Amino acid sequence: MDETTIVEDLTDSTWETRIERGELPSIVMFHSPTCPFCKQIEPYFRDFSGEYAGRILFARLDVSTNPWTVERYAVRQTPTFKFFCSGKPVQELVGAAFPALLKKNIDEFLKHGEGCARSSSEIDYEITGYA
Repeated sequence: MDETTIVEDLTDSTWETRIERGELPSIVMFHSPTCPFCKQIEPYFRDFSGEYAGRILFARLDVSTNPWTVERYAVRQTPTFKFFCSGKPVQELVGAAFPALLKKNIDEFLKHGEGCARSSSEIDYEITGYA
């Protein structure tokens, strides 16, 4: 991967720091190693990371090894693209998508994401499904 196409790999343990408390708006691709649609869209996702470098954090999370985050954000299908602004989920795109649709969603997110985040609820970090 060259420095213009950086997609960060996240885990349950890095999620809060990088996404919920991160400074940049972010787009996370929830993927699975066995998902054919994930493999098809990933090169475009990486290209977009270079195009929007410095304005949006592009990241991936493997659903097969990070059950806590998958459960917390109710991810049921791969690929799922979730868009976060100020640590809040503000938009998502689920399932196989054309690259042009993903790019359109990224552009709309940049245009409207911050306003959407301001009008949504704060995250309660004490909520967990685990005892």
